[in-house]
Amino acid sequence: MNLLETITYPADLRQLPLESLPQLCDELRTFLIHELADNPGHFASSLGTVELTVALHYVFDTPNDRIVWDVGHQAYCHKILTGRRARFHTNRKLGGLKPFPSPEESEYDTCTCGHASNSISIALGMAVATRQQGDSHHVVAVIGDGSMTGGLAFEGLNNVSSTPNDMLIILNDNDMSIDRSVGGMGEYLHKLHTSSFYNGLRYKASKVLYRWHILNDDRKGRVLRFNNAIKSLLTNQRNMFEGLNIRYFGPEDGHNVVELVRTLQRIKDLKGPKMLHLHTIKGKGFEPAERNATLWHAPGRFDPETGERLKSTTSGPQPLRYQDVFGETILELARRNPRIVGVTPAMPSGCSLSIMMNEMPERTFDVGIAEGHAVTFSAGLAREGMLPFCNIYSSFSQRAYDNIIHDVAISGLDMVLCLDRAGLVGEDGATHHGAFDLAFLRPIPNLTIASPMDEAELRRLMYTAQLPHKGPFVIRYPRGRGILSDWRCPLEEVPVGRGRRLRDGQGATAVLSLGPIGNEAAEAIRECAAEDVAHYDMRFLKPLDEQIMQEVSSRYRRIITIEDGVTTGGLGSAVLEWLSDHQCQIEVVRMGLPDRFVEHGTPAELYHLVGIDKEAILRVLTHHSSSSHP
Repeated sequence: MNLLETITYPADLRQLPLESLPQLCDELRTFLIHELADNPGHFASSLGTVELTVALHYVFDTPNDRIVWDVGHQAYCHKILTGRRARFHTNRKLGGLKPFPSPEESEYDTCTCGHASNSISIALGMAVATRQQGDSHHVVAVIGDGSMTGGLAFEGLNNVSSTPNDMLIILNDNDMSIDRSVGGMGEYLHKLHTSSFYNGLRYKASKVLYRWHILNDDRKGRVLRFNNAIKSLLTNQRNMFEGLNIRYFGPEDGHNVVELVRTLQRIKDLKGPKMLHLHTIKGKGFEPAERNATLWHAPGRFDPETGERLKSTTSGPQPLRYQDVFGETILELARRNPRIVGVTPAMPSGCSLSIMMNEMPERTFDVGIAEGHAVTFSAGLAREGMLPFCNIYSSFSQRAYDNIIHDVAISGLDMVLCLDRAGLVGEDGATHHGAFDLAFLRPIPNLTIASPMDEAELRRLMYTAQLPHKGPFVIRYPRGRGILSDWRCPLEEVPVGRGRRLRDGQGATAVLSLGPIGNEAAEAIRECAAEDVAHYDMRFLKPLDEQIMQEVSSRYRRIITIEDGVTTGGLGSAVLEWLSDHQCQIEVVRMGLPDRFVEHGTPAELYHLVGIDKEAILRVLTHHSSSSHP
């Protein structure tokens, strides 16, 4: 009998006998492998949480009991067991299941969880509210995939220790984020689960206590606390979580579903905050993913039988990805300039800083999931004469906003903030789109903000940013491949605050674009037969090119601004402000991302959906050209 087919919701799962759960886990893992082989998504993380997910929904009365997932890419099994198995083939597709848990999609999803390290704080709020309102449901935070390195997780832990609550924190410890976990927390957790002397003795003692019916009677809480006291004695150290008055249990095998259920049943009703430390394997059950969890974090399509990753059917050589152009260029610059160092918060392979890291490990720093620290650490490097290139995904950079203002901009430090994944990133959806960086960075004094139209411009801007006395310099660029087959252009300085005229126009309209969306605009302009349209690549949002603004305001009756960020506060707003300040009465049409959160889908689908792809730009050009000639 296929057990998975009998389960639609967790209530069905709880009808199964305990001894059948290993079979269910095997079926879940097989289902995941075959589904994700054809419809790509976050693969290795969810394979590592199969047993944990089954155990949680078996022991806890969800959705009445709350499970808060930290980084939702480990929650695919949660989706499958909570009424979404039949639609799982639509995961991450336009109009289909969302890429991460979302309360809009299911009552079993307690919160939005696309970014890391927030689960403890959210769960604590829920647990305190439960107490305040006299409710009895349980609250569980599941934190893993390196999220414990984030500062917000430490802030939450500190408050958990001093605020009355009964929450359970499950630490899913797999030694990984996307890349291997770094820092003192990772080392500490590794020591906790690799003390062979303690773990061997603990296993033997537990079997004796089970036979004597001690470990599972009413004294379970005291016995488990005694277990931790023995651990402290044997390892000659006090557990840091217990030092925060959080009851600590583990480490335990996160892939033994039967024992995991029994442990959760023993500790779930204990009063006060508690932590269960599980050791899991990212990619568990699929050998290629176990061997290389980083590569299999989100591997794309693959053969579920052989593990062979399927290549794109596009023929011929493909342009390099922007992130790889960054990686190759920073290494080239670092060979020339000994002051350059690279910094990233847990994304060395994602942003391709790993290219420099392989050759210059002493000059590259992965600081863990800690965007604010990455910026302030870079500020410290800059203060002592180094030139940091701090690479953060655009949507994650908003977590470091105060650090950018307080620690970098006020002092005008020479450092480069590279914002990867700017614009609409695709299937990861609203939590990952780089929609807001232009708008939230533009008001900050002392910043230079640039966006390259192509890979060659990215190289030139990186070269310019590392020249002396440029101050804090922001470069934003998109996810995915560029447009140039020959991207390795000479490294030349770009005058700061200067754009370029790509096409002169004799008509009434000038298009001002910023960043790679300018390529869509250029194609639309070439196909627009209605009017001779001028096109300017602004390059810089800040400072805005005064010469271009004076030129277009004196020569044209209409300006169309195009950007791949929100129109509220971005390039269009900057142009309107300039025109107002200079008393220029010119029609301005702003094209960009709307004032709403954009859903998930392929980038092409989303740019079409929000109306800034080539066809949409062409429609706007044609409409306004025809309206100019009654």
